[in-house]
Amino acid sequence: MTLTDKEKMIAIISNGIAVFSLLQERSELPENTTMYDFVLKVVPKDIKSELSIELIDEVFQYVTSAHSS
Repeated sequence: MTLTDKEKMIAIISNGIAVFSLLQERSELPENTTMYDFVLKVVPKDIKSELSIELIDEVFQYVTSAHSS
């Protein structure tokens, strides 16, 4: 089974959030880098059409709630 572009985007966003969190914890991010900026930089150009701030928010909310339960 092949992942759809939206499924790939969700995986990339989730991974981007995880890497951002680790780098933030280690104080290894450039100053004033937001999670949104970071995720935007790691998304491949060929599937950027699937990206939206709302999707980043939705994935972030899901990941946060899944880890807190």
